[in-house]
Amino acid sequence: VAVNKLPLAFYPGMFAYSGWCQGNYLREEVVNPERNIPIAIIISLVTIIIGYLLTNVSYYTVLTPESVLASEAVAVSFAEQAFKGLVVVIPVLVALSCLGTLNAGSFGLSRTLFVASREGQWPPIFSMINIYRNTPLPAVILLFPLIAILVSIGEIYYLLNFFGFSRWLFIGLASLGLIIHRYRHPELSRPFKVPLFVPVCFATICFFTVMLSLYSAPDSVGFGCLIILTGLPVYYLVVKRAKSTCCSSLSNYITSKLQILLQAVPQEICTY
Repeated sequence: VAVNKLPLAFYPGMFAYSGWCQGNYLREEVVNPERNIPIAIIISLVTIIIGYLLTNVSYYTVLTPESVLASEAVAVSFAEQAFKGLVVVIPVLVALSCLGTLNAGSFGLSRTLFVASREGQWPPIFSMINIYRNTPLPAVILLFPLIAILVSIGEIYYLLNFFGFSRWLFIGLASLGLIIHRYRHPELSRPFKVPLFVPVCFATICFFTVMLSLYSAPDSVGFGCLIILTGLPVYYLVVKRAKSTCCSSLSNYITSKLQILLQAVPQEICTY
């Protein structure tokens, strides 16, 4: 086994199981989150693990390892051997699965932008909600050009490596931040409690995978680093610079016009 290729093998698998993150983004919109979020994550992960294991057992029961490696769509190859009448249905099921992933990602990421704006780390327009649907419409709309840029790259494994590096770098940093916060403020209430070795092991795995991928896929990782670094001038221009006297009037003018266009207002009910 080539150790330097392990991150490239981990990223698709970590992406497949990464749906557990989405539930955490929706804490403010979940009833009794201290109870319901852990239950939802445990049930969903157990279900997915069992489903993926049974799927792979089915694949290797019908197909040879060489056939699996040579196939561009393993599910289609499996259906051709086991259920020829379902060959046409498999692409539809895959498309529905991708649609569900896109929906969950848009749902969670828009809340991330929404909270970042509310904390003063993003322009204030993105912390506002639509007056009719009570959803962070400006934050949702911002995702579309970002998605279009990523889709234009085209190559799925390149995207997984780029997205995996950026995603797991910040998840590892967030886990490390939680450990430091727990050490500095032990008196604070912690609704979600796990043994300390769990976040330590998780953060270590994240950083190990990210650091090793610098050697395994320098092109996609370099692109990911470049995208991350572009956030520095954007933050300075749209947040820090916008707070200055000369730019505040322009920022307020643009915000008010976008509010009218998107029918968005600041959040009135405190959910945090």
